[in-house]
Amino acid sequence: MSNMLFALADGRWFDFPGLAMAGTDGSPRAPKGEELIPLPPGATLTMMPGLAPIGLDKADGSPVLLPENPYGGGEPVYALAALLPQGFTRLLCPATEDKDTPLPLLGYTAVGMDNGRLVVAAQQTDEHKRWHPRYFNTPQLPRLTQERLDEFPDNRLIRQLAHCALEYGCFTAQNIFYRRWEGGIPASPVCNADCLGCISLQPSQCCPSPQQRISFRPRAEEIGEIALAHLRYAADAIVSFGQGCEGEPSLNHKAIAEAICQVRRQTRRGRFNINTNAGDCQAIHALLEAGMDSMRVSIFSPLPEEYAAYHRPCGYGLPQVRESLLLAREYRRPTALNLLAYPGFSDDPRRLAALVDLVRETGVAQIQLRNLNCGPALMAPFLADSHGEGMLFFIDELRRLLPGVQIGSYTHGNAEGNSGGAVRRVPGKRKKTR
Repeated sequence: MSNMLFALADGRWFDFPGLAMAGTDGSPRAPKGEELIPLPPGATLTMMPGLAPIGLDKADGSPVLLPENPYGGGEPVYALAALLPQGFTRLLCPATEDKDTPLPLLGYTAVGMDNGRLVVAAQQTDEHKRWHPRYFNTPQLPRLTQERLDEFPDNRLIRQLAHCALEYGCFTAQNIFYRRWEGGIPASPVCNADCLGCISLQPSQCCPSPQQRISFRPRAEEIGEIALAHLRYAADAIVSFGQGCEGEPSLNHKAIAEAICQVRRQTRRGRFNINTNAGDCQAIHALLEAGMDSMRVSIFSPLPEEYAAYHRPCGYGLPQVRESLLLAREYRRPTALNLLAYPGFSDDPRRLAALVDLVRETGVAQIQLRNLNCGPALMAPFLADSHGEGMLFFIDELRRLLPGVQIGSYTHGNAEGNSGGAVRRVPGKRKKTR
């Protein structure tokens, strides 16, 4: 059995052989052997402030709360968690005391010590490849950032992206300066949803956001200038709207659509992608008509009531999201679901069945598993009536039930879209939902 870990207030952490590691997907339990892997490169450890850890009695497996330093001193101890790099899906959350404590919005994953090595409750669901941390935050990044700032001295977006690249370490922002792969361009300071786990805007009394939202609405010329340079010169270039530092990009769809048209008059190279809540069907239609090549839609739950409770949408609901996915299908533009996954919730058979139905109906090409960034207090209401079967079961069932759908973490192959937006809408009738 792996040993539990705990942290002190000063950030130091220790393993405690007196208790076994516990994770939770609804209640504290020991991880199964197949649920543990060595801590992957690029992962980091973080304390969960205000929450004491739970371990397991090694004799009978019962959960034991560890409120104080077992090595003496009487000081309080806190749960330790791992933050996984992209490409790894969390299988268990850290087991902690049941306490209404708001935490920073991070993807807390159960971590322990096994024969002197750190292990996490996770599965690698995609290859690192271009998103491996070793490719980012390199010594050349500050110089390349300054070169791009000098290249576009009057463009507010490049200054925003420089801040995101250097201060937040955003990979898609950094790719703009490296001129390669998927480069993110934020487009909207506002949103038509108020997601509980929004990483760019939270009320001050709640869990703090890890980054600040863009404060201006970019013009088409600003978007097009950066997009054109990226698509012209970047290797395997994708320009992607809908970043962590913005609201809903489709709310600035007129500027994005105009920018796409400007760029396409000068190059057919590369792809345009939008990460969106897809709630504004008319805006999505305009973007598809302008030449948006692919679309990735964020979703917490495929059940309408739960979707509304988490995303808290304004003026739309899950039926409009479905309508937008069907629109993209008519335009023959590949779509992906950005599934906000949480152990004990996503793996409930009811949600699994509804998700499979949605994917089959709308022709989604890929399900990208994203570890939902939130603490246990935020998820407690959703877990109250949840009966998860385990994340490994969930992933295996998705692959079995949806054999033609890519299950992973990144955009691959056909899920990246068509180059140049040349494919137009396929005529046909369908039932409207709005």
